[in-house]
Amino acid sequence: MPRKTDSNNPADWLAFAESGVQGLVALARQELSPQLCSSKLAEVLEKILKAELIRLGWFLERTHDLEKLANELQARTPEVRPLATALAERYFADRYPGFDLDDPDWPAFRKQLARVDALLRRVKQRVEVP
Repeated sequence: MPRKTDSNNPADWLAFAESGVQGLVALARQELSPQLCSSKLAEVLEKILKAELIRLGWFLERTHDLEKLANELQARTPEVRPLATALAERYFADRYPGFDLDDPDWPAFRKQLARVDALLRRVKQRVEVP
């Protein structure tokens, strides 16, 4: 039976983020599709940041601006800002033509993925997840 999701429910944002992390772990293990991995990791971080902001009473707005979302959380989680900045820069460059593509750096990607996964776990502990 289909499950109804709610964009104002932090747990639903985290469910999508967790699914993304699982897929990224599998792709990184095989070192497949570096551009997809970079842009998807940015999307996962966006979902985690939105989940935490909504939990704190933030009114949901349609934005994909990681730096803006990180700024909203700056006082509570300052370590998110550098990660958001790095992923924001890669998000468009790895998604659309017209930018220079870097050679894949799988060790660096795995470190970013681990940081995003750790943030997911911390936020998930603060949110009631069904």
